[in-house]
Amino acid sequence: MSTLLTRLLFTAILIVISILDQPSTSLAAETSVRPVRLDVGGFKLNSVLLKKGRLGDLPPVVFLHGASTGLYDPMFSFRDKLEGRATLLFVDRPGHGESDVGPFANIRPDGQADAVARLMKMRGIEKAIIVSHSFGGAIAASLAVRHPEKVSGLVFLSPAVYPWKGGIAWYYQEASKPVTGVLFSILIAPPVGVFAIDMAAKSVFAPNRPPADYIEQTRAWQALRPNAFRHNAQEIAALSDWARSASPGYRKIRAPTIVITGDADGIVSADIHARHLARDIRGSRLIVVHNLGHKSDYVARDLAVAAIEQVAGKKADLTAAKRAVERRIFPDGKD
Repeated sequence: MSTLLTRLLFTAILIVISILDQPSTSLAAETSVRPVRLDVGGFKLNSVLLKKGRLGDLPPVVFLHGASTGLYDPMFSFRDKLEGRATLLFVDRPGHGESDVGPFANIRPDGQADAVARLMKMRGIEKAIIVSHSFGGAIAASLAVRHPEKVSGLVFLSPAVYPWKGGIAWYYQEASKPVTGVLFSILIAPPVGVFAIDMAAKSVFAPNRPPADYIEQTRAWQALRPNAFRHNAQEIAALSDWARSASPGYRKIRAPTIVITGDADGIVSADIHARHLARDIRGSRLIVVHNLGHKSDYVARDLAVAAIEQVAGKKADLTAAKRAVERRIFPDGKD
C-alpha cells in the first residue's frame, strides 16, 4: 500500500510540474507585455510597466495584488479599463510570481513596502495612486506611512490590515512551520492544489462568479510553486501580529483615500478591516457594496476605476457606480 501511495504522489507531482511549466496563452504570453526583473537591493522584483498614452488624463497608478496570486491578477482586472489613461505599474510582490523572496524582512509588509518604493523610483515613478487588494492593502498602508512622498492617493479593495482573533487556514499553518513546512509545500500543497484550485477560486469570488478564464488569464497556478506557497503562508501567518503594532500608524495617513468592500465577503471581514481603516484614515470614504464577495478588484472594477478618478481629483459619481455594481450582482448566490 505504501508503495502504491508513493507512486500516486510521485505521479501527482509530475502532473503539477507539467502544468506549472506549460506555455501560457494568458496576458503573460502577450508580446506587448514585457515583464522586467530589477534588483531592488540584493533581490529582484518582477513588474510590468504600461506607459501613459498621449491623451492620458490620470497620474501614475501602482497595483499591489493580494495573497496567492501575482501581477497578472490586477492586470486582468484593470488593464483594459485604464491602459493609455495613466502609467500603470503592476508588481509581483516579493516571493510571488517571478519576484525573488528576498530577505526575511519581506515576510512582513514593511519590507515589501520599502521594496516597492525602490522599484517605483527605478521605474521612473516618483508618486502614484496605490491600488491594493486584500493582503496588498497592508503593503499599501505601510507604503503610505513609511513613504508618504510616494503616495498621491489610495484605493483599498477589500483590505486585510488589522489583527484578528483566531488563527489561519490549516494548510497555511502547516506550510509556515520551520521544517515540516518545507516538505508540506513541496509534497502536499502542489498536487492537492491542482485539484482544488477551481474550488478555491470560486470560494474567493463567492457569492459572485469568477470569469471562466480567470485561472488561465491570471496564471493562478504560480501560487502552487513550493517556494511561492510557503512564502505566501509565512506572510499570512505573520500578518495579524504585524498589524497589531503597525495599525495605530494608519492615523498618520493623509493621502486621499477610498476604501471599497463587500458585505458578503467571507474571506476578510469588512467590520474588522475596511470599516476600521476608514475610521482611522482622516477624510477617507468607505463604500460597502451589497452582495459583493472578496474579489472587489474584479467584480467591482468599474467602481474601483471611479475611485481612482476621484482620488486623482477628477469628478466621479461613486454612488451611481456602486449602484450599478449592486444591480449587476444582485442575483449572485441566489440560484
